[in-house]
Amino acid sequence: MPTSKIQRYFRHGTLTQLRVFEAVARLGSYTRAGEETHMAQPTVSVLMRKLAETVGVQVLEQVGKRVRLTAAGEELYSACQSIFETFVHLDEAIADIRGLKAGKLRIATTTAGEYLLPQLLAPFVKRHPGIEVSLHVGARETVLERLAENADDLYLLTNPPSHGEIVIHPILPNPLVALAPATHPLATENNIAFKRFAREPLLVREPGSGTRLAVDDVFSRHALQPRISMELGSNEAIKEAMISGLGISLMYRYALGFDIESRRLAILDVEGLPKDGHWHFVHPCSKQLPFIAQTFVAFARKEAKRIFDERMAREAIANPIKSTEQ
Repeated sequence: MPTSKIQRYFRHGTLTQLRVFEAVARLGSYTRAGEETHMAQPTVSVLMRKLAETVGVQVLEQVGKRVRLTAAGEELYSACQSIFETFVHLDEAIADIRGLKAGKLRIATTTAGEYLLPQLLAPFVKRHPGIEVSLHVGARETVLERLAENADDLYLLTNPPSHGEIVIHPILPNPLVALAPATHPLATENNIAFKRFAREPLLVREPGSGTRLAVDDVFSRHALQPRISMELGSNEAIKEAMISGLGISLMYRYALGFDIESRRLAILDVEGLPKDGHWHFVHPCSKQLPFIAQTFVAFARKEAKRIFDERMAREAIANPIKSTEQ
C-alpha cells in the first residue's frame, strides 16, 4: 500500500473531519451540521479549515448564506460515501463474526487428532454453517513450528510443550491404552502385569511424536526397556501392522477411532498404565484468541465427552463383538 501518498490523511483526526464535512455538504450549513454532530458552529468551522489543509485545496465555499462544494469538494464527498459504506460493510461483517454467521477457524493437530477433530467440528459447523474451517494435520514437530509462528488459532495436542508461554485448555481425557490383535493370547486375559506386556514386540510411533513421548515415559516409569519391533509414521500404519501380526502397541484411546472390534483389534487390560492423558487446545499467551476460536473451545470443553460417548455407544451397537476394554 503506497502509504506515503496518503500519510497526511492519518493526521489531525481526519475521520472526524470527514464525518463533519459530509454533514456540511449534505445540509449546506455549518450550523445545521453542528447540530447534527453535536458540535458548536465554531468547532465545525475549525474542523473544515483543518480538512482543507489536510487535502491541500479548498473543499467548501460560502455562497450567500449557503455552503456549497468546490470541484475538489465534489470528489471528496464522493470518496466519503465510499469510505462510510466500507465502514458499514465492516461493521456488518464483524457483527456476523460475533454472531458466528461468518468467519474462519484455523486449527492444527498431530495425526493422533485426526479422529477427534472431525467429531467435534461436525456438530459445531452444523450449528454455525457460516463458519469456514481450515484444518492442518501434521507431525508433532510441524505443529509445534506452526505454534511458534502463530500460524493458526488453536493447536490440538496430547503433550503440550513445557517450554514457552502458552495457554492450555484441557478438552477430553485421553488415556494411554494397550492394543493387540483380537486373536492375541493377551486379549482374553485380565489384570495383565505391565512387565508381562513389556515382553511383547512393540510397534511404536516415530521419535518426537506425542504418542512416542508417552510410550517412552511409561516404560521409564516401570524401569523397563521396550522391545521395539518397528517404528511407523502414523497410527493407521500401526493398526494395520498389528492386524498383520507384527506386534502390539500403546496408543492414546482417541487416536484409535471407534471401530476397534471391526478392525479385529482388542484393548488389553494392562495394569500400570497412566490415566492422566488429555487432549488440549493450546495457543500462545500473546495471542488474542478470535471470538470464533473462543466459542469453539468452550463448545469442545462442554460437549466433547458426550459426543464421544454417544459415538462409541453407536459403534458398540453396530459391532456387537465382545470387547476386552474395562
